[in-house]
Amino acid sequence: MSAPAGSVRDPTSLRRLVPSVYGPATLYFVGQGAVAPVVALSARERGASVGVAGLVVALLGLGQLAGDLPAGALVARLGERRSLLASGLASGIALAGCVASGALGSGSVVALAVAVLLLGAAGAVWSLARQAYLTAAVPVSRRARALSTLGGAGRVGLLVGPLVGAWAIGRWGVDAAYGVHAVAALGACALVLGTPDLGPAGAGGRTVAGSRRGPSLAAVVRSHLPVLRTLGTAVLLVGAARASRQAVVPLWGEHVGLDARTISLVFALSGAVELLLVYPSGSVMDRRGRSAVAVPCMAVLGVAHLLLPLTSTVTGVLLVALLMGFGNGLGSGLVMTLGADASPEVGRPQFLGAWRLMVDVGTAGGPVAVSAVTAAATLGPAVAVMGIVTLLGAMALARWVPQVDPVLRRVRTRPADQPADRGPDRV
Repeated sequence: MSAPAGSVRDPTSLRRLVPSVYGPATLYFVGQGAVAPVVALSARERGASVGVAGLVVALLGLGQLAGDLPAGALVARLGERRSLLASGLASGIALAGCVASGALGSGSVVALAVAVLLLGAAGAVWSLARQAYLTAAVPVSRRARALSTLGGAGRVGLLVGPLVGAWAIGRWGVDAAYGVHAVAALGACALVLGTPDLGPAGAGGRTVAGSRRGPSLAAVVRSHLPVLRTLGTAVLLVGAARASRQAVVPLWGEHVGLDARTISLVFALSGAVELLLVYPSGSVMDRRGRSAVAVPCMAVLGVAHLLLPLTSTVTGVLLVALLMGFGNGLGSGLVMTLGADASPEVGRPQFLGAWRLMVDVGTAGGPVAVSAVTAAATLGPAVAVMGIVTLLGAMALARWVPQVDPVLRRVRTRPADQPADRGPDRV
């Protein structure tokens, strides 16, 4: 697959993507980070019980799940740029609904729930459009670095967002966090509008992300079921392991007597380790192959899960959390890169929608699995079970990643005079 016109060709030119890709993505994620901690608080302010407030929070993830497949179809039809603008508009409407719901009296919780659901779906469109664009615009030889940097932009945004949201809440109240997201989304859309497409654009709305005419979503999913059934299951386990980590560390910290402030500090330090590995992980994937990162990432996360129930002090929990941060950071951009490698050139957005659905199912299912095993036994066995599941994910990645890995294919099959930037168009 040759890179389209306007793609990134020299080793340093990823920086050219900052205003068009990484800048808007970081802004949008700052907004998401500002809103994430306050949805439950908003629901409680509107009269919801603790259980109902938890359900409203869950609707954010359910909205993303519900939006994954339609997002692929939308990006294929409108192209990446217009899909981003549509996502920004939908986010603005949803955020306005979140604020306005407070004035609706008895129906305010329901209105908030609907707005949160729409916000999750809009986020699915935004994320998929960014991934589809980078997949097409960046040569295969630098694909992992580009996508891992996109993952790093998300991590930075989700780290900064709560800080900005906390400042806004201190001045104007809880609903100000929705205003932060709205301003961030507006700024992201302005950057998208002010930057020309990096790839070719033709008649009929065709862009590097897709065109108005192409295969249907159902046809793309059917033709790629073998990949979704095998490697897709492996990345489902990756999503479950990553989400489980966010649940088990605070739960186990509370179990051994740590207070909320200490647990937050542990999370912050673990997140710092992740950020340090964002670009190196992409570089290793581009130079040594995806398996060089995929298998160690899950193996480290699995071992860390198994070690966590053996800790009983703040030092022990911190060391295991740092190990989890190392494993998770090692896999920065991994899921997006594997999806890009496995995607066909024709029907790519539709495939990526199905791919993201697999990942998001795992993300939603990881904490549910921890809760189910904890209810049946105790927290310690639940964490250990997730450790075993994560190690099974490492085995699945070791089995299926080489089949889509363009680096390994290039090394094994490329004649001496074949350009190194060529990679597989499809699995």
